[in-house]
Amino acid sequence: MQGKGQIMSAISNFSGKVTSAFLLLTLLTGTDGQAQEASAPKLVPRLQVIPMPYNQASFQRDGVEIARYHFGPELNRPFVFPVIGPSGQSLTRMGHPRDPHSHSHHNSVWISHNDVNGVDFWSDSGKGKIRHKCIIKFEDMGESSLVVTENEWLTTEAKVLLSEMRQVTVTLLENSEWLLIIDMELRAADKAITLGKTPFGLIGVRMAKTIGVNDGGGTIRNSQGGVNEKEIFWKRAKWVDYSGPVTNQRIEGVTLFDHPDNPNFPTYFHVRNDGWMGASLTFDGPRTLEPGKPLRLRYGLYVHSDMKAKDALEAKWTQFSKIPWTNFENLPKNK
Repeated sequence: MQGKGQIMSAISNFSGKVTSAFLLLTLLTGTDGQAQEASAPKLVPRLQVIPMPYNQASFQRDGVEIARYHFGPELNRPFVFPVIGPSGQSLTRMGHPRDPHSHSHHNSVWISHNDVNGVDFWSDSGKGKIRHKCIIKFEDMGESSLVVTENEWLTTEAKVLLSEMRQVTVTLLENSEWLLIIDMELRAADKAITLGKTPFGLIGVRMAKTIGVNDGGGTIRNSQGGVNEKEIFWKRAKWVDYSGPVTNQRIEGVTLFDHPDNPNFPTYFHVRNDGWMGASLTFDGPRTLEPGKPLRLRYGLYVHSDMKAKDALEAKWTQFSKIPWTNFENLPKNK
């Protein structure tokens, strides 16, 4: 009887092993009995745009932030800060280093305008506000990432003057350099809207204090060969570069690109030796937006190491000028 019990126990153990093996085989095969191929892991994009708390989006290269887009409802306008150069230092800052109160609107890299049907969207004391409405999408493409948003340009009385689609794209370049592109489509809400004649708008860049000509011994140059405020202020150019020291051993900078398809190309640039530059869309005269006829604009910022030679900056501008435009018509709209 003892021998019989041992035999039954062995059969039971064998049966259990067979059942376990069968269950494992079932997990690894389809209903037709043929083995399913295991899914190969997808490549992790080197650059990613990561949604963050408090209405922010972080652009991260290999897990390290190089830029952040801020779009909270309490802000007077969305902006990008920081803008991290190859050495790991921010090349832009928030506010004027010598006059932070009256220049609180100098939000690193920002979009606004001083005169939209007479309403000031430029300063923080104006009666206009660019309100973020919604995120349309985030997208990672390996070496590029983007966020598409919908905004409203409205008065303090909540009257919408302009609706805006905006795409912020970061593209990685060699040697830890990178390109920031801001695409916009502005539409008049229900009647013609005029962007008045002014040097203030549409894009501004407040450089880090150490890069400024006055505070850090930096240098401003443009595509026409001009140097510093005296030769560049309110002059037309394809691009303006602002470079200066970020450490005691490193010089880095940002080149602001105008695009050849922008309506007043080459634009007038507003620059100051105290550390800021901007592209002036309506310096030479007002521009009216009719309903149903959107205004499309593109600006680029080349974030780079060293004091680049003029030919090198021109080559990067040429590459920028050939990048295909965003087609906002193919994007979903907020209902």
